[in-house]
Amino acid sequence: MYRLNNTPLSTLRAVEAIARLGTLTRAAEELGVTPGAVSQRLAKAEANLGHQLFVRRATGLQPTEVCIRILPDLTTGMKHLSDALSYLDDRETNLTVSVAPIFASRWLIWRIHRFHDQEPTINVRVEPRAEMVSFKGSEVDVGIRVGTSPGPDLDGSKLLDQRVFPVCSPEIARSIQTIDDVFDVPIIRENSNFFGWAEWLAHFGHKARAFPAGPTYVDASLCLDAAMTGQGVFMAWETLACDSIKAGQLAAPLPGRVGTGQSYWFVANPRTAKSPKTRKFQKWLKKELELSILEWDRDSSLQTGRSEQP
Repeated sequence: MYRLNNTPLSTLRAVEAIARLGTLTRAAEELGVTPGAVSQRLAKAEANLGHQLFVRRATGLQPTEVCIRILPDLTTGMKHLSDALSYLDDRETNLTVSVAPIFASRWLIWRIHRFHDQEPTINVRVEPRAEMVSFKGSEVDVGIRVGTSPGPDLDGSKLLDQRVFPVCSPEIARSIQTIDDVFDVPIIRENSNFFGWAEWLAHFGHKARAFPAGPTYVDASLCLDAAMTGQGVFMAWETLACDSIKAGQLAAPLPGRVGTGQSYWFVANPRTAKSPKTRKFQKWLKKELELSILEWDRDSSLQTGRSEQP
C-alpha cells in the first residue's frame, strides 16, 4: 500500500484516461482539466511509479508495455471507485448529459429550465460533444444519440424518429409552391452533403436530380443560419428547425416531413442507468421531444392549410 499511498489518485486517473482515449486533449475533456494539467499528472505518475508509461508518436501517445499491463486493473479500479460513489451521486443528484452541440444549442438549451423547475434537486450538466462518448470509465451519465441504433453493446431507448423537410427564409418561401420550385433557388449544403434529400424526394415520387449551386458550411447549425438569412433552401432536421419556424425566422415552404430511417436514442451509463435521476430525465426528455413536435404539427397545419402532397 506504500506506493498507492504516495501516488495521487488524480495521476492514476490521468494515466487511465490517456491510455483509453489516446490523446491528452481527449483525456483532458473527460477529466475536465486542460491538456497541460493532464501532461503534468502523467509526468508525476511516471516519476512516482518509476516507469515510462507512454511513448509520444505523431498520432498520439502510445502506451508502453508496462502501461498496457496495468491498464485493465486501472480501468477496473476506477470503475469500482465510481460505483462506490454512485450512491452519493444519486443523493447529490448530479446528472451529466453528453449531447451533440447543435442539439444542445438549437433545442435542449431552450427547454432545460423546465426540467429544473420540475426537478429542482437534480443538477444537470450538459456536455456538448461531436463524438459519441464512451461510458467506460466515464463520469457521463446520459447520452443522446442519433442513428439507426443506439450503438454497439448499449441498451438504448428510442426517443423519437428523425424526420427532415426543406426550410428557407419566409421571403424565399413565398416563391415556392411545388417541389420543382425548390430547385429554382440555391441549395445549402452541409460539407457538400445532401442528407435527407433522396428520402424526401422519393417520398413524393420524385427521382434524385442535379442540385443547383449553393453555399457550403461545415455544420448544420451554420446551414440553418444561412437559410434564415435568405441564402437558399436547406434540408433540416425537424427538431432543430421547429423553434425557428415558430419564431418566424424560418419557413417550411412545402408540407410534409419525411423519415430518414434514423432515430433519437437515449443511452445511459450502466453505472447510473437505473437511478431515479436518470429515469426522471429520460421520461421528461421523451415527453418534451414529443410535445415540441406535436405543437408544431398543430401550428403548421393551421398556418398552411395544405395537403401532404406538395
